Amino acid sequence: MKRMEKAERIGKMLDELYPETPVPLDHSDPYTLLVAVMLSAQTTDKKVNEVTPALFSAASTPEEMAKLEITEIQEIIREIGLAPTKAKNLRRMAEQIIDSGHGIIPEWEFLESLAGVGHKTASVVMAQAFDIPAFPVDTHIHRLAARWGLSNGSNVERTERDLKAVFPRETWNSRHLQIIFFGREYCPARNHDLTQCPICSWAATKKRIAEERRR
Repeated sequence: MKRMEKAERIGKMLDELYPETPVPLDHSDPYTLLVAVMLSAQTTDKKVNEVTPALFSAASTPEEMAKLEITEIQEIIREIGLAPTKAKNLRRMAEQIIDSGHGIIPEWEFLESLAGVGHKTASVVMAQAFDIPAFPVDTHIHRLAARWGLSNGSNVERTERDLKAVFPRETWNSRHLQIIFFGREYCPARNHDLTQCPICSWAATKKRIAEERRR
């Protein structure tokens, strides 16, 4: 089966399973989404959602965040992975946004210039805060794209290019969330029998199924 045909069949299944695609991270505007996504690196969305109410109570705007001491921010987010580094980045990012004079600008160059913001974080903000087509690739998506034979799995940049090539542009913003939801519900990283998976069972190659069985 060709990649495009496979992607079309997968897309239909995902649309049936997940007709609604709510953003898993609690937020109220582009800035709070940016903060939440930045905090989610190497941390579960659940843990981020447990921490952000207190953080946003103390600072829900760049102006408020810039007034906090780094130690104050770190204390609030202490249960989050890499808290010391993220606290520094949150403070610096707030200062950068204030210096720009325009708030959160939906431009790739601007977002990726902010402290602690990489391409994946910028992609989530573009897609979910501004409805600009993007395809953020996290570990779930990278893993599933390789399992399903939609990408060779060499790196996340390659995976992003490959997925953008096989899924229609107008589906990108919902499709990346659907794949994350599917990965969490049906397609875990470890101890996964691909032959029993609703998608891997027919999309994965025999070689891939055998490789994962040996792990």
